[in-house]
Amino acid sequence: MFGPKKSLSAVTQHEAGRALAKTLSWPHLIALGVGAIVGTGIYTLTGVGAERAGPAVILAFAIAGAVCACAALAYAELATMIPAAGSAYTFSYAALGEGIAWIVGWSLILEYSLACSTVAVGWSGYLVGWIQSAGVHLPHALLNGPHGGGILNLPAVLVALAVMGMLVGGTRESATLNIVLVIVKLVALGVFIVFALPAFNGDNLHPFMPYGFASVESGGEKRGVMAAAAIVFFAFYGFDAVATSAEEAKRPGRDLTIGIVGSMLVCTIIYMAVAIAAVGALPFRQLANSPEPLALVLRSLGQPLAGHLIALAAIVALPSVILVMMYGQSRIFFVMARDGLLPRTLAVVSPRTGAPTRITILTGVSIAIVAGLFRLDEIAELANAGTLLAFIAVGACLMVLRRTAPDQPRLFRCPAPYLVGTLAILGCLYLLTSLPSATLVRFVVWNVIGLVLYLAYGRRRSLVAA
Repeated sequence: MFGPKKSLSAVTQHEAGRALAKTLSWPHLIALGVGAIVGTGIYTLTGVGAERAGPAVILAFAIAGAVCACAALAYAELATMIPAAGSAYTFSYAALGEGIAWIVGWSLILEYSLACSTVAVGWSGYLVGWIQSAGVHLPHALLNGPHGGGILNLPAVLVALAVMGMLVGGTRESATLNIVLVIVKLVALGVFIVFALPAFNGDNLHPFMPYGFASVESGGEKRGVMAAAAIVFFAFYGFDAVATSAEEAKRPGRDLTIGIVGSMLVCTIIYMAVAIAAVGALPFRQLANSPEPLALVLRSLGQPLAGHLIALAAIVALPSVILVMMYGQSRIFFVMARDGLLPRTLAVVSPRTGAPTRITILTGVSIAIVAGLFRLDEIAELANAGTLLAFIAVGACLMVLRRTAPDQPRLFRCPAPYLVGTLAILGCLYLLTSLPSATLVRFVVWNVIGLVLYLAYGRRRSLVAA
């Protein structure tokens, strides 16, 4: 019904010149996970979440984290069971069939490319705020896309292209640099908590849920705790990029479990602490939609130097998120091309670095164009739609493969798999319906375009169906 399935034995067998080099160990994988998760979501979307939920943005972070935790457990089992690049796309190919795998892969392309673009725009906001706080004002036309009355968000374009250059240089080198950038980010968030938490004022938490719990659309805007959860959900995903690296892990059975579960635990704790400190220190209406909410909190508390350093840390470290997400998208593109669903000329690795150079350049240029032209909140919401669909598929794959391949070795076994899989699916469905209607329409249009491409090209050239 959903097209041919890829056998579990065939998933890890590849032709010469089309296999990715095994260069990553568990420290690289944890850093990939934390590097992707701790980024624009906590540094910039805290303000967007506060605008939609008020102080209850704290609860929105907890809900989004709980949904992601269920998905992370499913990813950990499937990634160690099927140690091949492609994450949810590859899992779906083995469990649900080629048609569903295409939809998931097409949605992952949307997720990773728009996530990269979102972070690039967020990075640009911190850079501009940092430069302007020093008394330097740059041309408006080069800091905003057409939506903001400008021509191009030039800083966002430049950072996307710079990260593309790093990835072309090699996976291991990029992952090692990522470890350093992750440490910078974590130290910066620790500094924020140390300065902001003592200024906690309980009055700032009242009313706690000014817009209620459910997502309600009013005047073209969705508000409520679940509306905020649907956008700050962006702050949590990234661990799926660890699953995408499965083919490049030296010891996938052990290292993937540590990378996926470890990065989620570290980041959930950090996020809750940062959200409580930010909303407790400043009334949520002042935080709402600030492009640099954490730096704003510190400047409002009379700590301009600390605010300046937080912004500088974001400028230095946020590119690590772009790096991981661009890495993830290039691998999804690569695997789909290797399977014949996209042109196979793209599925070639560099003999020097073992990385897919052609696909990385194509990915980087596409991301730079989107980052230069579109608005942060619209990009993040559409990226979330792609991710939520992928997480729904992974929850289904977990349960299907427990029934169809019960004896397949599982180096990590998800506890209560049918409960966890069901919760992941229901939670993601609810978050998906909490997104703005315009976002859901764009997401449907994107998938209709994808299905036309699949029917016209991919289905007829698929190696699995051949």
